[in-house]
Amino acid sequence: MAVLPLLLCLLPLAPASSPPQPATPSPCPRRCRCQTQSLPLSVLCPGAGLLFVPPSLDRRAAELRLADNFIATVRRRDLANMTGLLHLSLSRNTIRHVAAGAFADLRALRALHLDGNRLTSLGEGQLRGLVNLRHLILSNNQLAALAAGALDDCAETLEDLDLSYNNLEQLPWEALGRLGNVNTLGLDHNLLASVPAGAFSRLHKLARLDMTSNRLTTIPPDPLFSRLPLLARPRGSPASALVLAFGGNPLHCNCELVWLRRLAREDDLEACASPPALGGRYFWAVGEEEFVCEPPVVTHRSPPLAVPAGRPAALRCRAVGDPEPRVRWVSPQGRLLGNSSRARAFPNGTLELLVTEPGDGGIFTCIAANAAGEATAAVELTVGPPPPPQLANSTSCDPPRDGDPDALTPPSAASVSASAKAADAGPPTDRGVQVTEQGATAALVQWPDQRPIPGIRMYQIQYNSSADDILVYRMIPADSSSFLLTDLASGRTYDLCVLAVYEDGATGLTATRPVGCHRFSTEPALRPCGAPHAPFLGGTMIIALGGVIVASVLVFIFVLLMRYKVHGGQPPGKAKAPAPVSSVCSQTNGALGPTLAPPAPEPATLRAHTVVQLDCEPWGPSHEPTGP
Repeated sequence: MAVLPLLLCLLPLAPASSPPQPATPSPCPRRCRCQTQSLPLSVLCPGAGLLFVPPSLDRRAAELRLADNFIATVRRRDLANMTGLLHLSLSRNTIRHVAAGAFADLRALRALHLDGNRLTSLGEGQLRGLVNLRHLILSNNQLAALAAGALDDCAETLEDLDLSYNNLEQLPWEALGRLGNVNTLGLDHNLLASVPAGAFSRLHKLARLDMTSNRLTTIPPDPLFSRLPLLARPRGSPASALVLAFGGNPLHCNCELVWLRRLAREDDLEACASPPALGGRYFWAVGEEEFVCEPPVVTHRSPPLAVPAGRPAALRCRAVGDPEPRVRWVSPQGRLLGNSSRARAFPNGTLELLVTEPGDGGIFTCIAANAAGEATAAVELTVGPPPPPQLANSTSCDPPRDGDPDALTPPSAASVSASAKAADAGPPTDRGVQVTEQGATAALVQWPDQRPIPGIRMYQIQYNSSADDILVYRMIPADSSSFLLTDLASGRTYDLCVLAVYEDGATGLTATRPVGCHRFSTEPALRPCGAPHAPFLGGTMIIALGGVIVASVLVFIFVLLMRYKVHGGQPPGKAKAPAPVSSVCSQTNGALGPTLAPPAPEPATLRAHTVVQLDCEPWGPSHEPTGP
């Protein structure tokens, strides 16, 4: 029992359990200032000379400022796991590329500043994950394209969108129309040439719209503009007013801008660029009665056109007016024509039927319409039976008809081809075209002067030979009356036609008029004298050259051998040295004394075994031969 009080006395002295320690914060990146002592955490690195996003960022930060650095790329891992980040500034860097999903973890982000960089496009995945973004600043980049789905994740929350000072020629207007909470929209200093009607009708909270310094010639009426008063200055404006800025655009002040002129404004900064009568005048100083339009007038249309079935046909219609009229076509059956598998309608008013059928014939109606009215014109098209099949070498030298709008289109090869079968019918009618000085490969073509034709632009020569179906064209200046053909083949018959190309004063289209046709033949080429073929000559020359080289080598070797023999086996140029005399040997037989005897050659064999004693004495000046 005495132990229990002792334990109770010692119990207060036991150390109490320590509370859990907070996680150790990441070290602050070099050259940055970090606020980590209290919430919210912030990392401030403006002007730190960074080349990339620091990898040692505190992922708990709520504010990250990386402006005025040299960051060129934002990678996927740079901002990963920063789920609490609220404000991100990457302004005035050199960013050219943002990886897809680079901001995917920033679901709490409210403001993103990417202005002052070098972005050229913004795709659908680069802003993915920004579901709470309210301020997106993309000004002062080089943006030329904005994907339709680039703003999908933040379309419902975005309040401020700045796209100013870029290179945007087109915008995804349908995507911009879904920004229901946007309050400020900056589109100024771009290359926008048009705005579709009703582009801003669903932006009910829009308070400021800036379209200054674009290429807008007109601003279509929009229901948003009629619901709110339009002001020019944001200061002191009521909450229900829309501040609209559209100065610096080449406005065409006609009846399409009357609606804008009737709205109450506080400024007169905008000016008219056209028409010439109103150019340079302040927009708000021009009276409503001066905003006028001119109804369209059809100035050119295709003459009656006839084509065989299965061939293409082009119907043309030109109209003028203010504003520029839009041309549409109506078929003989009353259907409005457009782009399809058999027809193409061009903005310049041309309707092209790719393949005509017998049922396509009739009266086509050209309708030119603008804001001041419309004008119509009829064009007749006749579709005849398909042409009969022709042989490859059939003859036809008929040039296109006068006034045919497709006269400059090269006809088929059969239209000017010649053959021996067609030659039996006689040459084509000569209407003034002469071919003289024809040789084997050249001929001089002459034709009469066609200056009485008004608006003549050039001459066209078409010709081909009887051996093929390839048409050859030559364009000749209008002041010429002759041309020398130098690419002909010898011994062939040619069909040639000359056409005058001129501008039809009635329709203003290019037309052709035939000058004449002529058939001529080139002279046969002279047969050259028989001569050895080139391969034979080449082989003979090689053999002869090889023989000469071998003979020269043999003669050289023979000369060397002869010189070697003449000099006794010694190299030429060296004299034969005398044999040295060291001693004289004499033969003694009986009482004979020493005698001088020349050396005898050594016998090949010894015929007898004879013992001979040779007394050899050195020979010198003190030894003279003695008598017996």
